[in-house]
Amino acid sequence: MQVLAASRICIEGIDPEIDGGRFAAKCVAGRPFTVRADIFGEGHDTIRAALIWWRQGSSQIHEVPMEFLVNDRWEGRFTPPENALYRYTLFGWKDDFLGWRKDTAKKVAAGLNVDVETEMGHRLIANSRDHAPEGEGRAALESLVHATNHGSTEDRLGILMNEDTLAVMTREGRRYGLTRYERDLAVFADREAAAFSAWYEMFPRSAAPGLRHGTFRDVIDRLPYVQDLGFDVLYFTPIHPIGRTNRKGRNNTLTPGPDDVGSPYAIGSEQGGHTAIHPELGTIEDFDALVREARSHGLEIALDIALNASPDHPWIKEHPNWFEWRPDGSIAYAENPPKKYEDIVNFRYYLEDGSPNAPFWEAIRDMFLYWADHGVEMFRVDNPHTKPFPFWEWVLDEVRAKHPGAVFLSEAFTRPKMMKRLAKLGYNQSYSYFTWRNTKTELTEYLTELTTEECRHYMRPNFFVNTPDINPFFLQDSGRASHRIRLALAATLAGNYGVYNGFEICDGRPIPGKEEYLDSEKYEIRDWDFDREGHIKDDIRLMNRIRRKHAAMRDFTNLEFFDAHDDAVLCYGRFDKAADSYLLFHVLLDPQAGREFGFDLPLWRFGLPDEASIEVQDAVQGNHFTWHGKEHRLTLDPETRPYAIWRLIPPGGARD
Repeated sequence: MQVLAASRICIEGIDPEIDGGRFAAKCVAGRPFTVRADIFGEGHDTIRAALIWWRQGSSQIHEVPMEFLVNDRWEGRFTPPENALYRYTLFGWKDDFLGWRKDTAKKVAAGLNVDVETEMGHRLIANSRDHAPEGEGRAALESLVHATNHGSTEDRLGILMNEDTLAVMTREGRRYGLTRYERDLAVFADREAAAFSAWYEMFPRSAAPGLRHGTFRDVIDRLPYVQDLGFDVLYFTPIHPIGRTNRKGRNNTLTPGPDDVGSPYAIGSEQGGHTAIHPELGTIEDFDALVREARSHGLEIALDIALNASPDHPWIKEHPNWFEWRPDGSIAYAENPPKKYEDIVNFRYYLEDGSPNAPFWEAIRDMFLYWADHGVEMFRVDNPHTKPFPFWEWVLDEVRAKHPGAVFLSEAFTRPKMMKRLAKLGYNQSYSYFTWRNTKTELTEYLTELTTEECRHYMRPNFFVNTPDINPFFLQDSGRASHRIRLALAATLAGNYGVYNGFEICDGRPIPGKEEYLDSEKYEIRDWDFDREGHIKDDIRLMNRIRRKHAAMRDFTNLEFFDAHDDAVLCYGRFDKAADSYLLFHVLLDPQAGREFGFDLPLWRFGLPDEASIEVQDAVQGNHFTWHGKEHRLTLDPETRPYAIWRLIPPGGARD
């Protein structure tokens, strides 16, 4: 009875509350984090609510009043100041004084006698004083009790109903039926790079001119190029020694030549494993110099962490219990039936008795920490969905305890629930199905899911347009137009996006019938001509400039779709009212043919009627003009420019 009676206020429907509080939501340090919930009590009692938050491990508790929205829905927000884990919960209570004030005001307006109501108001203040701890709050209540104890009803009521009294009672009044939500929930405040970043992927061994094996010093020479394109993350495929046993040849052949360099995902040789560097790339000192130089160019280095081992990995001899072995005593090669990857073998995550292979888990944690100590805090993880979830949850928590700014990108092209589970347990960013979403319906449905459903609180997609493994059919036969279209979509629909080098020169030569690159860089050194005719480097610079310049681009969840009267055109907006930043996009989805189409200018989003006018800036060309009314027409052509980007300037908005 006592337990039930103590929870008089209903607090339910909390958003976010990930799996009943099992997992933390995600936000960004320095940006508001919003919590909503249904909070109500019996009858017509007047309810108040508060959001309580604190940094994990801190004794300093913060309280934020929540605002009533509609239908018993409340909203509160706080801004986590630092990159750290925070806890939050909710309080609800009856505010009998506020309820008394509302009811009494109605009776006064109706000309009724309120002598009894005045005494009731006085007693509510006295009751609050009796339950208040010693201090300034109790003193303020005592003063009000004294002021309203005597005098005429009119005088007493004047004091009881004034705004100063309401402020004191709101702050210090007794909270009747005070109910705390049954759980403390968690939110991890990331640094901004976890939510807003542009990645450029390259193989360091192809950084040198010609077909010479590149070095980290050659990569340093490439830094101004990547910086000029506007990227902020430079992502390397694995940089470790490559095994010789069963090495793959060009185009994934099983019969390599003596000079074939092999796949960098076959990690490990007599020269070392996951904390070693391929000797032809340089030394750890060269790597450290590269990290420092990249930072001076506004770039972070991201490493590709593949938990693969070649049959030559030193751990096989040093720690045979860290690997899977077959009944005949042979080591188990990686498989994805019918595919077999003879150049890599499987790690062992659990022992026969079902317990974790603890020394191996710790070695992988220490590997991440090793690279973090060398200035790398961004990691793309290869195929994490093929490793146990508990392993990742433990490893990511361990790394983040020492490096809270670590960012992990999950390369899990797998089933939706597996992708989401990895995001819940700690991955900051996730590869997504964007690569295969091409039509208006596909894009609208998928982006609506990502930005409006519960997953928006924990899964941040990274819209890579291509990867060394994936050459999408859309990019294979439409050349420059298709690359510009996918660039515009990726860069403006998502907070995080990336390209694999070669995309800027529209390199899309496929293995016929497959979503794979011919002469894949995974198996050979490539000599890239990044200035060849037909490149789209100006488009990339433009997209990255717009992303950085406009505040609306930094919040992935503010995406809104609008009506363009053609299925081959996607129209959407990114609006940030607090920053007075409003962008409208039109992207042609057909790389083969242009469209003339009508669209509705979303004047209603600014509270304007359909016949109103609004100033517009062409974000590509920079010129200003005015659009009159809601209905407009536009032409997009795949050969000239298959996208348009507009900055909307509502009445009273800043022009520049």
